[in-house]
Amino acid sequence: MVEAGQKAPEFTLQDQNDESVSLTDFKGKKVLVYFYPRASTPGCTVQACALRDTKSELDELNVVILGISPDTPKKLTNFTNKQELNFTLLADEDHAVCEAYGVWQLKKFMGRENMGVVRTSFLVDENGNIEHVFNKFKTKDHHEVVLNYLNRNL
Repeated sequence: MVEAGQKAPEFTLQDQNDESVSLTDFKGKKVLVYFYPRASTPGCTVQACALRDTKSELDELNVVILGISPDTPKKLTNFTNKQELNFTLLADEDHAVCEAYGVWQLKKFMGRENMGVVRTSFLVDENGNIEHVFNKFKTKDHHEVVLNYLNRNL
């Protein structure tokens, strides 16, 4: 997994509007790159809606939100519309970006093993370096963990 202090792996992915978005598009801003397993599932919905509701606070702190999952742009469009999300979701269908960040891992669920996204967020600083890795949180308090970190480190 990518660690704090390292250069953030660069990427260009299709967003929910099927437009290309690159990490370099946000140079000069902090970027919360958050990886989640699947759009429209209960935990992912709770996490996304909490970020939606705190977006204005993140905007004030010069932080852009980019959510990444292995979903298709069409699924991301449906998720965005249904939950009225106000930030960018990106489709990593071949999970290459997930692999670059080290979040595509073997997971165990109900006695079965399969590869999938380990829910993790990376705060990328204004220069494109990983400032902080968030990997200890619950979906319902992810936004609070991020805001607490940002407010402590102003």
